[in-house]
Amino acid sequence: MADCLFCKIVAGEIPSTKVYEDATVLAFRDVAPQAPTHILVVPKTHVDSLDAVTIENAAIAGWCLQAIPKIAKLEGLTNGYRVISNVGEDGGQTVPHLHFHIIGGKKLSNHGGF
Repeated sequence: MADCLFCKIVAGEIPSTKVYEDATVLAFRDVAPQAPTHILVVPKTHVDSLDAVTIENAAIAGWCLQAIPKIAKLEGLTNGYRVISNVGEDGGQTVPHLHFHIIGGKKLSNHGGF
């Protein structure tokens, strides 16, 4: 999508601090981190959110999910981390492109917040 922030980052039109990349996934540091480690994992193919995952594009989401443990290991998150995917406005999704937050680097609360 031409006006999608994450599509522009994937295309290299907007700079990011990349931490991982393969043919299907790009992972980069969040510009407003909520923890010492806060990385966004996005598919290079545009999918609006988890609500838009279908049998036809489920492999894209699956590829993101298999990349997350690799990224966490590269980041030294050996004692655990949290993975979040916000869906829709009420769910806190601010960019309409499927993405997963990897949050870690400190003991996280159990109340559901970062």
